[in-house]
Amino acid sequence: MARITIIETGLVPPEHRERHGSFPEMFERMVRAEDPAATVEVISIPNGDALPDPGKLKAVLITGAAAGVYDGLDWIAPLEDFVRTAYVNKTPMVGVCFGHQLIAQALGGTVRKSEKGWGIGRQVYQVLPENGVIEGEAVAIAASHQDQVIEPPSDALTILSSEFTPHAGLLYANGTTLTVQPHPEFDVAFAQVCCDLRDGKVPDDVVATARASLAEPMDNAKLGGAITRFLARKPIASS
Repeated sequence: MARITIIETGLVPPEHRERHGSFPEMFERMVRAEDPAATVEVISIPNGDALPDPGKLKAVLITGAAAGVYDGLDWIAPLEDFVRTAYVNKTPMVGVCFGHQLIAQALGGTVRKSEKGWGIGRQVYQVLPENGVIEGEAVAIAASHQDQVIEPPSDALTILSSEFTPHAGLLYANGTTLTVQPHPEFDVAFAQVCCDLRDGKVPDDVVATARASLAEPMDNAKLGGAITRFLARKPIASS
């Protein structure tokens, strides 16, 4: 049974929260689809919660956010310190989107806005063979980002990649840290909301292509299950 502390770093827009839930609620649904007995607690940075001692946690998941990791907000440096402590302690830790970028930056990587623009809608990522965490040759997952990990930390292995996002999934040398750029916690309806939020801010053809892409099958269960097992320190299932 997984015991996961979710660090909420961003808020779902209020007009969408009632229908879709908060980001931690989306992750809780994702986790419980794989492990119905999992227990989840939430530490909400936007709501002023203090960061816990990573050494007392069983597992940590850091959510997405609208902020950029390089924005200099007053809570980013303490969260980076938290990540470094968790990393040294080998506390199982996963970061998604902003969390992926924040962990990379905290551990020596480079994050910035990509000249490629926005990645939205269904994105397909190649899976590094025999990585020990994610099975198969590729996964298709919804994304919503402009920032990217441009240069991973030296002890991070890229296990998910695409032409648009070369470092979309990182597995770290301590064996207990995994991060991904796309959103396995997003269902198709919320991925559509993310497209709607880009109307007028992203080229129309990019938004239209992203919306259409969401009709294709997605691998949320595969990636979400892999993340949940990773946080519970369960080995990859043999085929």
